[in-house]
Order: sequence, then C-alpha cells, then structure tokens
Amino acid sequence: MSPTEATSDFEAVSETSLSKRERYRQTLDEQVLAPLRIVWSDWRARIALFVLSIFLLMGTVGVMLVPEPSPNQGPALVGAFRTLEHPFGTTYSGHSILSQLVHATPPMLKMITAGAVFTVVLGTAIGTVSGYKGGAVDGVLMTLTDVALTIPGLPLIIVLAGALQGSLSGNPYVIGLLLSVNAWAGLARAIRSQVLTLRDAEYVEASRILGVPTAEIISKDIVPNLMPYVTMNFVQQARAVIFGSVALYFIGILPYDSVNWGVMMNSAQSQAGAVSSPEAFHWLLVPMLAVVLLSLGLTLFAQAADRLFNPRVRARHTKTTPDEQHEDDEPDEPTPARMIR
Repeated sequence: MSPTEATSDFEAVSETSLSKRERYRQTLDEQVLAPLRIVWSDWRARIALFVLSIFLLMGTVGVMLVPEPSPNQGPALVGAFRTLEHPFGTTYSGHSILSQLVHATPPMLKMITAGAVFTVVLGTAIGTVSGYKGGAVDGVLMTLTDVALTIPGLPLIIVLAGALQGSLSGNPYVIGLLLSVNAWAGLARAIRSQVLTLRDAEYVEASRILGVPTAEIISKDIVPNLMPYVTMNFVQQARAVIFGSVALYFIGILPYDSVNWGVMMNSAQSQAGAVSSPEAFHWLLVPMLAVVLLSLGLTLFAQAADRLFNPRVRARHTKTTPDEQHEDDEPDEPTPARMIR
C-alpha cells in the first residue's frame, strides 16, 4: 500500500501481540491481583476483610470445633473473660455463650445471603430492563414496583410469618427472603433512574449501532457502571436482614428451633433480667456486639468496594499495563471496555 493511500481505523491492527501465557497473566493481574492490591491499600477494606473473615470462619470452621450449646456446660452466669473454658461466660442454665454465638452464625449468614442476593438481583434486573427498554415494558414493570412500594413492609412480614410458620422454622433462607419480600422495589426505582441516563451514553449507542444484543449491552455496558451503587444496596439490605431478624426473634414473632442472636438477647432479658442485672449483662452484650461488628464490617466493605469498581484505580494497581501508561496519566474521560476491543 502506497503512503498516499489512507487506512481506515477499522482496518488498523496492533503492532504487538500477546502470547497465550501473557494473556493469562494479564487476566490474572487485572481480575485478581489488582483488586487485592486495592483492598490492601485501603484501611477500611483491611478492617472489613478481617471482621468478615472472623464471622465466615465462625460459620464454617467454628461450628466443627466448638461443641453445640447444651445445658450445664458450666456454672450458671459465669462472667465474660473469667475462665478460659468459657471465655464469653455462661447463661442462666449453664449454656456456653461462645457455643451459642458460634452456632447462631451460620443461620444468620444464610439469612443475609438469601435476603441481600434476592433484593439486589431482582431490583437490578427489573430496574435495568425497565429503564433500558422503556415503553410498555417500563410501564408494566414500574406498576408492579409501585404496588410493592405501597405495601407496608413490617405488617406484611408479620402476616406472612404467621401464615408460613411451619416453613419458616429451621429454614434461614426462607426467613431471609421473607425479610426482603418488598425491599427490591426501592432499588428497582433507583436503578431505573440511573439507566435512563446511561442508555443515551455514546458507548451504549455505539453498541446498538453495531447490533450487539440487548442482554449483552445491559450486562457489559450498563450494569458495570451501576456496581458501586448495587454493592452499597447489597450491604444495606444485608444490614436490614440482620437488624430485622434479630428484632423479630427478640419479640418472638419468628419461630425458631435453634439458637439465634435475637433469641439469646430475649432469653437474657426474660430469664435473668440482663438489662438491670450486672451478673447477666454479658449474656445480653455478646450478641449485641456480634450484630454491631458484623454490620460494621459490611459497611466498611461497601465503602471500600467503590474503589474496586473504579477503572482508573484498577488501572493504577495493574502491573501488566503498557510501559507508556503511568499512574499519573489519566484520560480526559473514561473509555468503555467495548470501545477498545
């Protein structure tokens, strides 16, 4: 081709190519190592990772190492940090509070997972489809969303808890879904409002012109831009499940056949008057601290996760980027991944 002939941008090819091994290394660095570096560079993420790891270990390994709670495991109402055998003390009937705390963690984690995932998946799916498609689809989906928003959450949960009492007993997944039965509606409304702006972006319009399927546009061009907001709502709903389940167990609305943090606090108050009795206050304090620490870990994780989804931050922590790209070099505006393929 003579120098005078023009070359189309679509016909231009890269002068360098990556081997299969280099592609694997680049993928590993971008998808795994860079997020780990971002997490390690943020004190909030380190604290959140530490706190959440403790609860995950309690819910998996701890239940195998710590014996199940049973009466007369020790003397009645032993204070916290008095003995190594019962570091968190004992209850009025001699149950080890450590055993109760550890064996109450797996159901709580299951409730959190079921409720938060249900809310985020359903709310994000309805919000993105409604905002992107518009028209009749938007009208139908938003009508259903508005109906869900008008239903008061707590009375609905109480009524469903009474109607499904047999199914709820011993099934934390169903309880998690029950506590999130209409929480997805607010998220769907908020997601829709953001998608209405994103669907007119240049890179989304370019994907439509190229004939990219709608499902791929939503999953690769729109949803990644919503991930910080989605992550924050995931954490908010997880905290709502924690507080809601503990409160409803405490007042006796939800049925139970195993130990729970709310049940522990209820027993501490009803059996030993822990609010006014210094000898039994540790029985009430330990599950309260568990609720606070788990909620704190989730909140710090959400605050740090915003940096994980920031493409500029990820680029600065990726070591396999080209040599000519430096930490201080930032483009005037972010370029979508689809446009640089």
